[in-house]
This record gives sequence, C-alpha cells and structure tokens, in this order.
Amino acid sequence: MPAASWLLRPLYRLYEARLQRELAGRPMPRHVGIILDGNRRHARRSGLTEPREIYERGAGKLDEVLDWCAGLGIGAVTLWVFSTDNMNRPQAEVSGILAAVEGKLRLLARDPRIHLRRVRVRAVGKINLLPPAVAEAIAAAEAATAGYDSMTLTIAVAYGGRDEIAHAVRTLLHEADAAGRTLAAAIESVTPAAIGRHLYTADLPDPDLIIRTSGEIRLSGFLLWQSAHSEFYFSDADWPAFRKIDLLRAIRAFQHRARRFGR
Repeated sequence: MPAASWLLRPLYRLYEARLQRELAGRPMPRHVGIILDGNRRHARRSGLTEPREIYERGAGKLDEVLDWCAGLGIGAVTLWVFSTDNMNRPQAEVSGILAAVEGKLRLLARDPRIHLRRVRVRAVGKINLLPPAVAEAIAAAEAATAGYDSMTLTIAVAYGGRDEIAHAVRTLLHEADAAGRTLAAAIESVTPAAIGRHLYTADLPDPDLIIRTSGEIRLSGFLLWQSAHSEFYFSDADWPAFRKIDLLRAIRAFQHRARRFGR
C-alpha cells in the first residue's frame, strides 16, 4: 500500500466514526440495492488484465459490504452483478464474470459468517440462461441458507428490470388462464398490486436506497418497478474500491431526504 494511504488511514477512521455518530438514532434503510459498476475501470488503474481476476476482486468486496450492512442493521441487500445485456460482451469477459459469480456463491454456501448471521442467499434473473455450473452454485447457496431470516442477500444475475416486469405479467396471465378466466377477466386482473406479487423480490420491501458505484448516473434497468420511491445515490468510487465511508455517506444522504411517496 502506498505511503500516502497509510498516512490517511487515521483520518479515514476518524471520519468513519464521525459519520456513524451522525447516522445513529436516525432511520436506516430496510433494503439497499447496489449496482456494482467500475470493475473494468478499477482493473485498468490496477494493471489487471485477466477477466476472472478482475471480477474476483469485485466479488471479494461483497464480504466487507455485508459486514457493514449487518452492523448497521440493514435487513436486505440486493446486488446487481450481471445483466442480460452483459451477455453481449466478449466471451472471455462473460466467462470471467460468471466464473467469479460461481466461485463466490460456492464460498457463500459454506461461509461461517453467513451461517452465524443467518443470511439467506438467493439469486434472481434468467437463471436458465446461465451455464449449468453457475446454476448449480446458485442452487447450493440457496439450499444451504434457505432457513435463515436475519438478512436477505439477493444476487441479481442475468437480470434486467424490463425482463422482470414482463415475467411478472406473463406469470399473472398464465395463472388467469389456468383458472379458466375469460380474456376480459384476465386483463382486469393486471393491476399494480398483482404485478408486484409476481416480481422476483415480492417477499422483500421495496429498496429504500439504491447506490450505483463508479460515477455513472443512471439505473440501467435495475429494479425498475420496485424503485418508484427509492432514493438514489451515485458514488464516484469504483466497486472494488468502495469503502465503508462511501456506504455511510450514501446512508447519510438517504436520511437527510424528505420521503413523501407522492404525497
């Protein structure tokens, strides 16, 4: 680590403690969504070129973020790690991303901290598009943590917000068809509440706070339906370099906003 970074460490610790004092006693977000961006930018600055190494560094950040969120009492964390659009990237990069996802899920399934904290791990998205090894790692992590209820970690992989909404509507219409309803009755059954019940995250509160790393100022389709009343925070830090003070700043911004929910 550069000497300058060592010298700054005490200042960061003091700033972190100050931020935590500011947050104390104020409402915490129940559900935080994070768009993990900046792996490639960080890799270029760090001299990394091997795709799997690039994305494994990003996967390693998850452990720290879970520690921070658990310490703050945040009950649900949803991470967007791979979109359906990402499938169009060069094959070597796609393979590197998915290998890192697979490896991380296998580690989570047997991580003592996950079991100690009773973290339920699951994945959402077009799982059928993923290689069998990744799908198997998802199933193993979900099975190993299925009975836990202290925190929910959702990995959005092969995920797109438009795809999720379309899937919810199709499921709703399939149910109407199976029940023998007329077309007119099926159409009438398509309501916001009914669609909400068929989303991937139907059992979770909508995200109170959505964070995107690496300075990009857009959602790119993340939790489109659920984010109607979310607060957004855009951090300049690349995902692998995301620090606790970056998370605390995001939560401070959330706490300082007046949430009216359209009222």
